[in-house]
Amino acid sequence: MAERRTPWRNNIEAALMALVMALFLKHFVVEAYKIPTGSMQPTLIGDEQADIKDRILVDKLSYVLRAPERWEVAVFRYPLERSKSFVKRIAGVGPEELRIQNGDLWARANESDPWRILRRPPAVMDAQWKRLDAEHEEQSHWIPQNLPASSRWSASGRTLAAKGNGTAAFRGGHESIVDGYLDGYPEQLVPWLPAHGRDSGANAVGDLRVEGTLTANNGCERFTVVLQEGARRYRFEFAGPAARADERTRIDAGPSARPTADAAAQNEYRLPANSRVRFAVQNLDDRLALELDGQERLALEIEPAEDQTSSVVLQLEGEGAELAELMVYRDIYYTTNTAQPWQIPAGQYFMLGDNTQDSSDSREWTLAQFDVEGARVRGNYRERENPRAVGYGEPGGPLTFFVDEWGEKHWFERDSYRRPAPELAPFVPRAMIQGKALAVFWPLDPLRDIWRAKWVN
Repeated sequence: MAERRTPWRNNIEAALMALVMALFLKHFVVEAYKIPTGSMQPTLIGDEQADIKDRILVDKLSYVLRAPERWEVAVFRYPLERSKSFVKRIAGVGPEELRIQNGDLWARANESDPWRILRRPPAVMDAQWKRLDAEHEEQSHWIPQNLPASSRWSASGRTLAAKGNGTAAFRGGHESIVDGYLDGYPEQLVPWLPAHGRDSGANAVGDLRVEGTLTANNGCERFTVVLQEGARRYRFEFAGPAARADERTRIDAGPSARPTADAAAQNEYRLPANSRVRFAVQNLDDRLALELDGQERLALEIEPAEDQTSSVVLQLEGEGAELAELMVYRDIYYTTNTAQPWQIPAGQYFMLGDNTQDSSDSREWTLAQFDVEGARVRGNYRERENPRAVGYGEPGGPLTFFVDEWGEKHWFERDSYRRPAPELAPFVPRAMIQGKALAVFWPLDPLRDIWRAKWVN
């Protein structure tokens, strides 16, 4: 005879099963995290003053099946304060050497190998390109210059109506594009965010991208985008409908970009007359590229440039064209306090925040240590915060207060310990990486027009 099941027993079993499944999913599959700080801005937002904290879903299963990969946004336990979880982008994967030079990331397997620049996949670049003009600004950033008397150019917002020969420079072209702290932030967030950040605008940025649409008139001979990088001028030339028969669409990097090779690439493409074409050109990680309607048509490797002073100029020859949806982006300019490379051991990872000007990451993590009664106490070193002196005026004071890597609190009398000098501790062991950031699912704030739901790349 079958056992009779009562309703209360059914409910208890269902609740227990739901609890077990929830714990299983949280521990092994997916978990939600809140972003408390701005180290990954603007990819992930966390700001107390603005009361904006992204909530993300973290995939914990993938790293059980495979190793973490470079450029993924990972959640991990902070090795110097293990009770805390951090979110950063994986920049270095041991064993290798990693360095930052001229704002870019470079790696090599060992000292006998040449350095290679680290190039990010397109999906990662979509997240990291920092747009330099606001979408809804009425005042144009494009300033027509030195126009012949016969030419008529007008600029409004992100649109240029060009009749005749002429040029227009982004922001007038008088000052270099720099690493402004709020570059790339979603427009609806900017009014709520404090304009803080260390060294904002301190570095010229040569890695740029220009996008837009172009409708060439019948008599348009050539459209050119010129990207400056130091003394170099990279010319992206589009042959127009009225160009000579031998004219080509091409990239010309000039002799200073690669003196040992032919610094040009070309094909026979011509702009169609009175037809809208989407174009993009970029100088990114020592590689020039020209795109048409979303497809890369030309690319050219160039030598690294130490001088990153930059500008963007548009040129038209012939009857003219209509330019719309013009946008300029800059790359992250990675900052560093050292010219020395980091030697990353096998099984260790080097983490960077996308908000390079204001991120506590592998570049600066420092270990503090105390030798007390034959034991060593280790933890995260934060200047004037951990350790710090307390108990002035108290019996037996002052004392040294210190929180160790496990979150335990210690009070040391001054003569009771030996303290080695703080040392850099930049790496995250494989075992401490908990999962891969998948998506932002919150906040959704219609009163402030903030809608943060998106995939994380």
